[in-house]
Amino acid sequence: MNIPVVLAVAAVFTFLRFRRANLLVWAGAWWVGLYVIFRFGFSAPIPASVVSLYMGIVSIAILAYVSSSEQRREEISGPLIRFMTDKRYTALLGATVVAIPALAAANVYVQMNVPLEPPLFPRTVHPASPTEITVHDKKIDLDAGENPFLELAVSHPEEFRKHVENGRRVYYQNCVFCHGDNMTANGMFVHGLDPIPTNFADQGAISILRDTYLFWRISKGGPGLPEEAAPWDTAMPAWEKFLTEEEIWDTILFLYEFTGQKPRAREEVHTQ
Repeated sequence: MNIPVVLAVAAVFTFLRFRRANLLVWAGAWWVGLYVIFRFGFSAPIPASVVSLYMGIVSIAILAYVSSSEQRREEISGPLIRFMTDKRYTALLGATVVAIPALAAANVYVQMNVPLEPPLFPRTVHPASPTEITVHDKKIDLDAGENPFLELAVSHPEEFRKHVENGRRVYYQNCVFCHGDNMTANGMFVHGLDPIPTNFADQGAISILRDTYLFWRISKGGPGLPEEAAPWDTAMPAWEKFLTEEEIWDTILFLYEFTGQKPRAREEVHTQ
């Protein structure tokens, strides 16, 4: 979270409560405050399409609340009626009537005249991983390590199935919104991402990667990418903040099983 932004929104709400603002002001403050939090309140950027979806839900929720009783409807309509009928506000009303369509037209004009430009900087889609990372205060060897539950497929098949099913649960609770229910990068948020998520179903996707590489990318997310992978406008969070180490490994097991692929084997390095 971007703490200064959240604190600023909280300070405005506190001020409005101190001034005993009416319901109309509160409705507007909640709408603007939530937009500011969605747009600027998170360290990992939220795609514009997702912000629009959330604000649609917020708008419906606020409208339902202010129209849920006769008293609230009067609290909302009263100031609006006075604004439109009181002669003291004639000039302001006229300016508002002109400003609303003017702003809408200006927004359309700006959107239609955005120049199409290629990326300013090249980026590496699969940057080299570090030799080791630290997740939950534990060092993970990405070069020599491997999924600790992979061997259970042979030694304890029933235990292996439990890990795969746990990975299924984690995926459909957290990853499906971007990567899609069939893992073909067609989730509901995909159009707001740059680049779009990896198509795991592509036979040339995760089969060329080691499972430790996926562990690095999942645990560290977009914020953990090296410089050569930038610019990377993605909402991929550092999942280590939300998932346990076991849940990440289990999800990787599920990714490979669902797509019918296997991780690339670890190469042995022989020194002369």
